[in-house]
Amino acid sequence: MKAHMDRPYVIINAAMSVDGKISSVGNDSRLSSKHDLVRVHRLRSMVDAVMVGINTVLIDNPMLNVRYVEGREGSNPSRVVVDSHARISPTSKIMSTCKSIPTIIAVSEHADQARVERLRGMGATVIVVGRDRVDLRMLLKWLRGMGIGKVLVEGGGELNWSLLKEGLVDELMVTVVPVVLGGRDAKTLVEGEGFLRVEEGRRLMLIDVNRMHGNGEVILHYKVLNSNI
Repeated sequence: MKAHMDRPYVIINAAMSVDGKISSVGNDSRLSSKHDLVRVHRLRSMVDAVMVGINTVLIDNPMLNVRYVEGREGSNPSRVVVDSHARISPTSKIMSTCKSIPTIIAVSEHADQARVERLRGMGATVIVVGRDRVDLRMLLKWLRGMGIGKVLVEGGGELNWSLLKEGLVDELMVTVVPVVLGGRDAKTLVEGEGFLRVEEGRRLMLIDVNRMHGNGEVILHYKVLNSNI
């Protein structure tokens, strides 16, 4: 799990229903069991940064710190929010704690300057990477330059798609929860426009399968074979 010369090592982690949904049509994303949450928080304690897209912040309002791991509470990675138009709320949990936990907001040149300055004034590091939207390759290069070697991506589906499309993902970890949610408008693990043909899709190699006894969850761990290193 070594960082690349021009970007960190990137791992996508997510929980999804058997039918591939990461939330219900009502935006309820509470899929993971307590056991899986402990695993996720342990993962957070082992990386340099946790990255999410702005939609995840607006819908779930996560803290993205380390809890539930004995002896590792407070060993928080930096938090990175991909937010092209600086839409993050100043009252969000992330912004409310950005003076105690390093927080990076990645915006585009089109982000409202007043919002950008307000976020900076609250203690966040705001970087401009991209003209119309955040350039993920540029962002990862910047993070690598700041000494960040491992990044854990926790959604959502649009960010997962953008990273996979650009070949910027090294590993994929998916907890399959034994429930079917349905819903044509429910969010899936990977959103975006999708690949036109199957042969264009990102190929994976299964590294490990871990069955959680008692709750029916299955954790699938893959290496992404055709990332653009």
